[in-house]
Amino acid sequence: MTDLLRLKGVEASYRDHQVLFGIDLAIAPSSSVALLGANGAGKTTTLRAICGMVRTRGEITFEDERIDGRRTDQVARLGIGHVPDGRGTFLNMTVEENLQLGGYLRRRSGAMAQRMEQIFTHFPRLKERRNQQAGTLSGGEQQMLAISRALMLDPKLLLLDEPSFGLAPLIVKEIFSILRAINETNRTALLIVEQNAKLALDIAEHAYLIETGSIVMHGPSEKLKGEESIRKAYLGY
Repeated sequence: MTDLLRLKGVEASYRDHQVLFGIDLAIAPSSSVALLGANGAGKTTTLRAICGMVRTRGEITFEDERIDGRRTDQVARLGIGHVPDGRGTFLNMTVEENLQLGGYLRRRSGAMAQRMEQIFTHFPRLKERRNQQAGTLSGGEQQMLAISRALMLDPKLLLLDEPSFGLAPLIVKEIFSILRAINETNRTALLIVEQNAKLALDIAEHAYLIETGSIVMHGPSEKLKGEESIRKAYLGY
């Protein structure tokens, strides 16, 4: 099977500070992958590299097409949605306006409206609050909105940066249950950056461990969960 996304020897820098050192990573169509590591290991930078938000070297291909060096909007048009850390919702806009902004590349208003209704089936709470200002939503609802806004593009791949951060356990459980449904029902591939290793491994089929900008280990999630030495050294539980 051809990989949906592949990173080969990817390096990334912020000005003169190099953060990634030869990252190799692959995601199959409709699969779910976790990228795990400590703070500062390079997880967020890896997502930014895929989206064209940071200077890179090496090869990044999406559906066998080179995308390294492309602008962020060009990457999004290909079908890569990004839910950044900190959510990035527009607090002074309504829920519906945030979703419309996320779907602006869909062009046709009918397609945008149809996609919004599809998303509301996963997030009925947002439908109830569609005319409410995003800044008045709870933290969990804002995270749902951030995910929904990325889904407005009907992406083939969804990148999620710390989706559980700062949320209550019950809300986290609900959001990850929805992500699993999106992966299984919509066949949307997921790349999840997450410090809660156990949570990420429960949803992902495959996992990569990153340490100081390099991949140090990868394999099926079940295998990583089952090896005590790996759990203690890298996963923290």
